Amino acid sequence: MNNVFMANVFVAVVLRDLRLAWRRRIDALLPVAFFVVAASLFPIGVGPEAQMLARIASGVVWVCALFAAMLSLGSMYAGDHADGTLEQMLLSPEPAWSVALAKALAHWLVTGLPLVAVTPLLCLLFGVPADALGMVTLTLLLGTPILSLLGGLGAALTLGLRSGAVLLILLILPLCIPALIFGTGAVAAVDAGQSAGGHLSLLGALLIFSVLGAPPATAAALRIATE
Repeated sequence: MNNVFMANVFVAVVLRDLRLAWRRRIDALLPVAFFVVAASLFPIGVGPEAQMLARIASGVVWVCALFAAMLSLGSMYAGDHADGTLEQMLLSPEPAWSVALAKALAHWLVTGLPLVAVTPLLCLLFGVPADALGMVTLTLLLGTPILSLLGGLGAALTLGLRSGAVLLILLILPLCIPALIFGTGAVAAVDAGQSAGGHLSLLGALLIFSVLGAPPATAAALRIATE
């Protein structure tokens, strides 16, 4: 019975955040718009040389996705904290880590999944070969949930603080660098004709570690912020 109740609450939190994002569609689309515009400017800045564009594509896409995901992290808990909803969630019988995991999943569905969806179009703009294009998309599919999970932790740690957005960036960027390294490393391995299995395994292990470790840490930070 407790497991069923926890699952119902988890789904309710996810659906609630999705409904709120739908009501604020313009705000929800800002990260995707930033991602597309920022990545599209690189071919103009570095020139039209096809080999150079294909070589830097994975790094550009990953860095732009990282910063695009951060645009909406500040509001992950701010609204619920301001109207008292967050305190009610933490006072409910279900564990707080399930609420943190649900919020991270909703953030990924609203922000991370659209970034993955538009990635193939941006790769075509850079002239990325088909095999590397698929690898870039796959690494982002594994990496963007990590950004949402770690971003939720940073949002909880900076909740209610002045200059919280700046502190959030300073906290999250170092934590996300391993995902950036493994993601771009997998694409570089494919370009070199080597196996990308090692990089993908490390990226997958980082995702599992984030799923297991980030929600409890986020829950603890949220309890401290609401006390």
